[in-house]
This record gives sequence, structure tokens and C-alpha cells, in this order.
Amino acid sequence: MLDYRIETFLAVCKYMNFTRAAEKMNITQPAVSQHIRYLEEEYGIKIFKYDGKKMKLTKEGETLLNAVTTIKHDDLFLREHLKELKGERRKLIFGTTLTIGEFVIPSHLAAYLHKYPDTSIQMMVANTYVLLEKLNNGEIDFAIIEGYFTKSEYDYLPYSREKYIPVCGPEYVFNGKGSTVEDLLNERLIVREPGSGTREILERTLGERNLTIQDFKNLVEISNMNAIKSLVQANCGITFLYEAAARKEITEGKLKEIPLGKYNVTHDFTFVWRKGSIFAERYKKLFAILKN
Repeated sequence: MLDYRIETFLAVCKYMNFTRAAEKMNITQPAVSQHIRYLEEEYGIKIFKYDGKKMKLTKEGETLLNAVTTIKHDDLFLREHLKELKGERRKLIFGTTLTIGEFVIPSHLAAYLHKYPDTSIQMMVANTYVLLEKLNNGEIDFAIIEGYFTKSEYDYLPYSREKYIPVCGPEYVFNGKGSTVEDLLNERLIVREPGSGTREILERTLGERNLTIQDFKNLVEISNMNAIKSLVQANCGITFLYEAAARKEITEGKLKEIPLGKYNVTHDFTFVWRKGSIFAERYKKLFAILKN
């Protein structure tokens, strides 16, 4: 069980406001201040500082936050693990980003269920930001993500390296040559919504060429990957996605990769958990099972 003053500290970090933290904790603001002073004296550090009227964590405060976030996560995971040891059903609670959840992990998850048929599984599909927040809050045990993250806050292992490719329908007629990324700016681009991992990779890829998504002649934003693929199959435009997400359609001739000169983009899918977790070896074992 976490010390109640640590819970107060986490609440203040979440809201960066003593009054709001007090309201959420259902305690007085002086009590919040007292809890923070206790932690500062206990660890011999200054936790918060002010930049004008804006409250921020000090470097020591950031280190404390990272440490206690892991401790909170481990505490919640420990409770579930102890239930398993008492003979209760094994649980696997994790998250993945959309491409991984729909097109990469299912076959690996099937192998896991064949090996551990009594396991109860909860898999959340969301963007990287949401998954990392839920990981920090102890709502999931680990995540397999495609987006970027602060590596200093997590332990991680590369799950796979995936090709990221442009595709079109089998009968798509290009407005230009279609031989370079710049040529594709004349086409209608069908893409995921802002914040999705698939779109983030495209934005970074274009940024390396001093381009943006807005440079395309026409832009269609859709939050559903299958809807995007259906529109591209119907020759309504082009898209960029992970080869894993289009492999079946490419094999069946419903989509085709657009060959581009000087274009070779890959990106890692990453298995992440809280840095310094006492359950690191368990996560590594789960990684090995779900990877193979």
C-alpha cells in the first residue's frame, strides 16, 4: 500500500495545483501542503518550483515522480499476482496501438491462449499517449506501441521493425509521375486522424523532406483503418501505412505498394513497461511469448 502522502503528491503532479488536488483527494489544502513538506524533508529535496505563476516539478521532483509512479504500478500489479498465487485465474492486462492490435498481435495472442487457456485477457486499443497514461496509472501492465515515448521513463524491448509504405488501389490513375514523395503531393491523401501513431510517422517522414500533410492537393481524414483501406481499394486516393496492415490486401491484389525512389522507411513497434519495475523479468517473459 502506498503512503497516503505519496498519493497526495501524485494528485498534485496530475493537476499542478494544490487546491484542485485537495478537492480531488477530499482533504484540505493545508493538509496537501503538509504532505508535500513531509516528503521534501524526508528526501531532502525541493519538489516544486514556480515559473512566474506556473508550478513545475524540479529535477529532483521529476525523479521522485518517476520512481513513485513505478511503485504505484507495481503495487497494483502485485495485488493481481498474489491472487494468481492463491489459485485465482491468471490475468493479462495490456494495451496496443491500433495497427498492432488489429494486424500484428492477434496471432501471437492466439498462441498465448493455447499455452495458457485459463488466462483472462483484457487488451485495450488506443493511441500511444493514452496507453502510456494508463500504464502510469497502473490500469495496464505493459503496452506494445508504435508511437514515440520518453525512453528515460520506461524500460522497453523492440517488438518488431515494420516497413512503412505508400499504397494505392490496383487501378489508381496518378495525377503526376508518382515516382517520388514530392510527386505524390498531387494526389488525394487519405490518412488517420491527428494523434494516431500511423499519422505521426507520416508527419515525421514528410518533415524530413520539409513537407507537411497539408501540402497534399486534397486531404481526407478518417479514424478507421479499414475504412481508409476500402477507399484506397476503390481508387479514391492514396495512403501511407505499415506493410503489416496491408499485407493481406497486397497479397490478394486489392492494394499495391507505390514504388518510390529514395524511400525506405521503417519504424519499431516497442514493448514498454514502467522503468525500474520489480516485475521486469515477468514482463520480459511475456515479451518472449507474445513475440514468438
